[in-house]
Amino acid sequence: MSIDENVQVSGDPFTQVVRQYQVERFYYDEATLLDEHRYAEWVQLFSDDTHYFMPLRRTRLRRELAKEFTRPGEIAFFDDTKQSLLGRVAKIATGTAWAEDPPSRTRHLVTNIRITEDRGDELDIASNFILYRTRLKSEETTWIGSRRDVLRWDGESFLITKRLILLEQTVLLSQNLSNFF
Repeated sequence: MSIDENVQVSGDPFTQVVRQYQVERFYYDEATLLDEHRYAEWVQLFSDDTHYFMPLRRTRLRRELAKEFTRPGEIAFFDDTKQSLLGRVAKIATGTAWAEDPPSRTRHLVTNIRITEDRGDELDIASNFILYRTRLKSEETTWIGSRRDVLRWDGESFLITKRLILLEQTVLLSQNLSNFF
């Protein structure tokens, strides 16, 4: 019996292994781009119709868990399109973004990468992450959470068409939220 009985992955086992490798490599390469401050390359991993969303998390009683995260259209840490991501990247590139000058040192760790549905040209992906950031001499921040992405095959690689970022924290203690998840 599988832990995740609802997973729908098509193809023979060899094809599934190759697809899993491609997805994992994509995420590891994405993390490298972010850690090396190659944001102009990173933002090109997103499709023109992308939605990049990080809702607020609220502590709720067990009977109210369906209301734990805000929804699109409600307040969110990020509710971005490709254009707004390009704007954030452009601002960092100017050198006038005080929150990133001097730049943060980050390490993006992506784990538990699972293909939860394979529709041929689009994949639903679930993963977990840890983002460690240090700034200046002693400022340290760690974010832990999960992501739900939709990846679209564009002929050579994947494009991220949807990213939902779910933080474990309900209160963010960082001085700013200038990094990318």
